[in-house]
Formats: sequence, C-alpha cells, structure tokens
Amino acid sequence: MSTLSLRIPDSLHAEIRQLAEQEGISINQFIASAAAEKLSALRTASYLKQRAKRGNRAAFEAVLAKVPDTMPPRWDALD
Repeated sequence: MSTLSLRIPDSLHAEIRQLAEQEGISINQFIASAAAEKLSALRTASYLKQRAKRGNRAAFEAVLAKVPDTMPPRWDALD
C-alpha cells in the first residue's frame, strides 16, 4: 500500500466526503475506486483503438452478408 498526498479544492473534498458517507465507505476507498474506474476507462479506450487497427472491412462485410434479410420479430422491432 502506498501513501499519496493529494490537494483538492474544499468543495470537491466535501462532496467526496458526503458521497463516501452515503456509500458507507472511507474517503480513501472512494478515491481509490474512482482512480481504478478512470484507469479502466483509459485502458479500455486504448485497447479498443489497438483492436480497431486490426479490423478488416471486407471480412466484416462478408460476415454481415450471411445475416438473413428478414424482418425482426415483433417484440424486437423498432417503433
């Protein structure tokens, strides 16, 4: 476990404290969770960009061409 000294505006600190109390967790847990969520989002965006580079339009269209040209069931139709 590491210690991090963090300077944030008083208003943000107050909101974090209030939300942490509502969730029944410590401010440390709240901030660690928020940092983990942000890290996950950034890593996901990076992964998807890399994955998109491997995309192949012709292969995508070939797979799409296999989909039958039928109307969706009533329960799945757009209104």
